[in-house]
Amino acid sequence: MSLRPHLTATFLLGLPLVGTHVGRMLIGVTDTVLIGRYGVIELAALVLATSYFFILVMLGSGYALGVMGVIASARAQGEAAELRRATRMALWVSVLHCVVIAPLMWWSGPILVALGQEPQVAALGQLWLRVMLFAMPPVLAGMVFNSYLAALGRPNLVLAITVIGLPVNALLNWLLIFGHWGLPELGVRGSGLASLTVNWLQLAALAGCAAWLPEGREYRLFQRLWRPDWPAFRGVLALGLPIGLTLVAETGMFTGANVLMGWFGAEALAAHGIALQIAGLTFMVHLGISNAATIRVGTAHGGADAAGLRQAALAAIILSAGFAVLPMTAFLAIPELLTGLYLNPADPRAPQIVALAASLMVYAGLFQLVDAMQAIALGILRGMQDTRVPMWLAIFSYWLVGLPAGWALAFPLGMGPPGLWLGLLCGLSAAAVLLMTRFWRAAPRPDGAAALVRGAQPR
Repeated sequence: MSLRPHLTATFLLGLPLVGTHVGRMLIGVTDTVLIGRYGVIELAALVLATSYFFILVMLGSGYALGVMGVIASARAQGEAAELRRATRMALWVSVLHCVVIAPLMWWSGPILVALGQEPQVAALGQLWLRVMLFAMPPVLAGMVFNSYLAALGRPNLVLAITVIGLPVNALLNWLLIFGHWGLPELGVRGSGLASLTVNWLQLAALAGCAAWLPEGREYRLFQRLWRPDWPAFRGVLALGLPIGLTLVAETGMFTGANVLMGWFGAEALAAHGIALQIAGLTFMVHLGISNAATIRVGTAHGGADAAGLRQAALAAIILSAGFAVLPMTAFLAIPELLTGLYLNPADPRAPQIVALAASLMVYAGLFQLVDAMQAIALGILRGMQDTRVPMWLAIFSYWLVGLPAGWALAFPLGMGPPGLWLGLLCGLSAAAVLLMTRFWRAAPRPDGAAALVRGAQPR
């Protein structure tokens, strides 16, 4: 069978998913740019706090990402009850996660100080995190609805809701950070309040779509939502927790890098945060393609289509690798132009921060391809409901290769901040090789239907 239909299908499904991830990332970029115009210390605090928040979100997002493949597979098999049960319990587990991590957000200041951060930066970070504690439920529940709608073939609705949130978030940030139109000047706390408001509005819109969408009415998602389904609960937990831990392994490497970068001072941390956010924005494209791969591989898995599974995976790999060339070129060609957008040119520290951020963009350009490949491999394996072994491969790559290499290069070997980024490149490269090898060894062959069943079991 020709690969072209798979490329087209993955592209059309992935495009709104990419747009959704980019839109969410742009919300964070808006926050960072506005705070960067407010002050350097506040920017360093936001960089630290958002990375702290992000790692807790990633730990809880595994349930939404895991259920995406389950929904696609159940829909392919005509199992409406299984689809409904898995989605409901993913909502339950996501809310439970918010309760468990609440103390870590409320008392984040002392934790950040214990990790070697400057007290003023840690205190401002805690202000933002205490506000965002109440944004965690709509963030995680919204991810579950995103997976549900995307697996039903309506990712365009998720994209529309995300895009509408962009100007609302920008306006609220501008008003609450700087105190315009008679509102109080709240700085970092104002940025958190803006994000909190937008996330709850977006959750309401997503839940409305899930309830009234014609494609989803047959599943009666909200009927007796309060009633527990413990077998499904345990199934979602068993599938999603390894995914969450895998994401924590990767985001934890970057969060650990944030902590290590903070040892060089607020200016270095601000430069690191700028470069990391620009690189993260392009990564959203690969994440969207990865989500599309999860859905298409999950559908092939549900239909016992071994040939379709392999071709869906290959299509995602080709699309992601092709896109990686564009940001790689931009990061190497115009790093100062990109990084200079984040700071007030009148700030005397701006030239030093821009110069350091631009030097880090070189490494961001170098790890574009390997970062793309590890993300796609994880998405494919999730579609096969293979989550446990990938978790251990990720932990090894990020925590036993990437972060130790970054520390050694930055401090004992004296390379400073660039050495830390070179270590990140080492970790991402290891993950890309190991996870892609895992898929191609476990992927079912067209002549062996039984291999598909064996290879698809959670591990």
